Amino acid sequence: MTVASSYRFDPPPPRPRKKRTVVRRDREGGAECLHRDYFSVEPVYGPQLFRRRFRMSRELFLRIVNALEVDPYFQQRPDAIGRLSFSPIQKCTAAVRQLAYETAVDCCDEYLRIGETTALECLKKFCKAVVRIFGGTYLRRPTIADGWKNCPVAWHDAYTRGDQGEPTIILEAVASQDLWIWHAFFGVAGSNNDINVLHQSTLFNDVLAGHEAAVHFLANNSHHTRGYYLTDDIYPDWPVFVKSFQFPNDEKKRRFKVMQEAARKDVE
Repeated sequence: MTVASSYRFDPPPPRPRKKRTVVRRDREGGAECLHRDYFSVEPVYGPQLFRRRFRMSRELFLRIVNALEVDPYFQQRPDAIGRLSFSPIQKCTAAVRQLAYETAVDCCDEYLRIGETTALECLKKFCKAVVRIFGGTYLRRPTIADGWKNCPVAWHDAYTRGDQGEPTIILEAVASQDLWIWHAFFGVAGSNNDINVLHQSTLFNDVLAGHEAAVHFLANNSHHTRGYYLTDDIYPDWPVFVKSFQFPNDEKKRRFKVMQEAARKDVE
């Protein structure tokens, strides 16, 4: 005997819709607190603390704020109910705090009264506006007028070599045969030469630790798994360094010397 049975599967009841939580942040109070702490005639926190927390002087910060006000996003306007939006100083402060301290966006909420989504939007708009407005002046190739005469006097000694008698900067650059720059390391303070910079190089620290990128190529019917670097005689005898011949005694070595030095010159 066969018994037939049927089962009824009812769909689960719909989940109740979660109501959106509205936080009364008091943006006006946040703006007043920020102004009182840093931008009033007699601020709570003076110029030294301002520079420490904003990573720039108050004058420079206000110059950036004033320049960014040409962007509609940074203009303070009333919303549909007549309530003013966040002030330009609030928005720029939210962006600078994230850049200066790498803090979570929630930190902007407690003090500046700016929520997470708006704080992230401030950061993106701030970076794009700074590049657009100041890029032509500061994000460009150096000219003849730019030079050590514009270097802060306090930095001169830190970048002066005894054999040069004037400030210098050493650049460590690595480029492939097609002149693609793979690595650039410069700005090390002190009396440096190629060896000093080599010992501080992030690239060659990885090479010594065995963490360099895998490179595969065939040369003279031999397969190699690590890259090599063309250098001069001052560098140590590391397997990754290929030096020129100081005194080539045959045609093959003379040609190698010419080609190796020409390739290094191209990188310079």
